[in-house]
Amino acid sequence: MCTSGLRSARTLATTSHSGETAKRVSATSRAVKDSRSTRMSLVLAKSVEVTPRAREAGGMTSRLGFGALHLTDCGWGPPRDRDAAVALLRLAVDLGVDLIDTADSYGLGANEELIADALHPYAGVTVATKAGQSRPGPGEWVPLGRPEYLRQQAELSLRRLRVERIDLFYLHRVDPAVPLADQVGALARLREEGKIDRIGLSEVDVPTLEAAREIVEISAVQNKYSSDDRTWQPVLDHCAATGIDFVPWRPIPRADAAVAKVAAELGVAPAPVALAWLLARSPVVRPIPGTTSPAHLRENLGAEHLDLTAGQLDLITRGTT
Repeated sequence: MCTSGLRSARTLATTSHSGETAKRVSATSRAVKDSRSTRMSLVLAKSVEVTPRAREAGGMTSRLGFGALHLTDCGWGPPRDRDAAVALLRLAVDLGVDLIDTADSYGLGANEELIADALHPYAGVTVATKAGQSRPGPGEWVPLGRPEYLRQQAELSLRRLRVERIDLFYLHRVDPAVPLADQVGALARLREEGKIDRIGLSEVDVPTLEAAREIVEISAVQNKYSSDDRTWQPVLDHCAATGIDFVPWRPIPRADAAVAKVAAELGVAPAPVALAWLLARSPVVRPIPGTTSPAHLRENLGAEHLDLTAGQLDLITRGTT
């Protein structure tokens, strides 16, 4: 169930927005101390302030992205508290997140507009969006991959995000009623025209991924994956072998006894433990946890400062307690 914890973002987001994302990002404060006590404090989001981190030119600050779906009223309609949603997005970037994930169908376009209001002109930030899922009603998701529809939605995303080229554009779902070559071919043509930079696929198996790669270069695969749901493990293995980014959505398990046990041992929340386990799976893994809470955002980002032992990683991998 979605909550409206966004309201607390106004008071918990400590960095004000000047209207120039580049200026905010470059005005970084002290580096996070590389000590065990600081790492634990980051994970627990206690009194330690998680401060903005410097970006390396052309590089990524964080392997953790941010999934923006729930910022727009559970994915249907505009945000319940727009100011708080904007503040949360800006806080995420200030804390080092440089991948924001959205879709044309999130909030029926309102999600993309929200991201533009918060972060345009996106200095140092990659915005990934998607097309290929229609929304007949709340809670309804229907694949729609006709080439003309994909082109139309890409054009609308360009307008809403206020860009001339989309950084990363996913086929949100493969439409079984339309030949794969037609769907992927539509994205390839958009890339040839300079309207999208990189192409991704979502919820695909290895044969489908390889069939798409025969048509165009695929840069990322976004599949549901977490410690308690590894249905797409063969896809992760294939992405790791071929150097394709694997972007788990819903990366935090609803309940995982092994994760809970490790979290209890460390005295931290389960979410950063689950994310730390994901990051250890392969260098190509880039989870996109979403939240409407500034406290949970800070907690999730603490995963990158959490060092799990080989035994703890093995316990979660085996899924036994």
